[in-house]
Amino acid sequence: MNKSLCAVALAAATLLAGPAALAAGYPTKPVTMIVPFVPGGSSDITARSVTPGLSKALGQTFVVENKPGANSAIGAQALARATPDGYTMMVGSIGTFAINEALYKNLSYNPSKDFDYLTQAVRNPNVLVASADFPASTVAELVAYANKNPGKLSYASSGTGSSDHLSAVLFRQRTQTTGVDVPYRGGGAAIADLIGGQVNVSFQNLGAVQNHIKAGKLKALAITGDARAPDLPDVPTLAEAGIKDMVVYSWQGFAVPKGTPPAVVQQLTQALQTALRDPQTEKTLQGLGFEVVANTPQQFAAFQQAEVKRWKDVIQKANIQLE
Repeated sequence: MNKSLCAVALAAATLLAGPAALAAGYPTKPVTMIVPFVPGGSSDITARSVTPGLSKALGQTFVVENKPGANSAIGAQALARATPDGYTMMVGSIGTFAINEALYKNLSYNPSKDFDYLTQAVRNPNVLVASADFPASTVAELVAYANKNPGKLSYASSGTGSSDHLSAVLFRQRTQTTGVDVPYRGGGAAIADLIGGQVNVSFQNLGAVQNHIKAGKLKALAITGDARAPDLPDVPTLAEAGIKDMVVYSWQGFAVPKGTPPAVVQQLTQALQTALRDPQTEKTLQGLGFEVVANTPQQFAAFQQAEVKRWKDVIQKANIQLE
């Protein structure tokens, strides 16, 4: 066989091998892990918690690259446009992978079409908190207050379209009450004004406010999870407080560009699951208020679609849309 025929045969063999050939020996160089937010947030913490375990499992360096902006759209767009070879991945939030799809009129990426999902990494519930001097100390009292003061109850949030904002919107839909949304540029500012009494209530991430609750600076009325929080055993769930069909978690998950070879998806998922379930890593994450999920790509993809549908219904009913 002459050289030209050998070259053709080799090219054909490579094409027939497909994903298996692309995955052979993976990874052979460092892997970039995009975080579409600034350092220090939940996605960033999740990313940096698993990189040592990933490097140990796969024998390569995993480099965290923060690409914040446009409520995570800049980083997500970068992932969507990356080569689907397993050398670019991303950890994103409920907003990145679910809420943004319905919230933005002109989103620069499509969460349901542009990614292959690896695993839902962690989740944590929100907690309905009130300022210390607010008259309501239970969910029933809060609903009664809202009914007696229509349109006056103020809800602080870390921004329009955030998990805490939409939790408040959903709560008002479930209780058929009204209120005023007060969006801030981040959760820290919202919590500060809540403690100061400038706003009444908020659905804040449990890890962000549990110390303030224990110090008596905020009152916890209910947890949005499906069970009571171990660190706040006396605080009822919303279901226990009489609000049905309102289990809400903030969550983080990992994805790669659509079309990444299945063998690479499998390798990355297994390495992520191992890293997340490492006893020390899990203990660290739990200390920050996270519950490790570490499910399969199939489970995560199904969950992502259910979350898109759920928040789309909430957003459309409330007539919320951003450019």
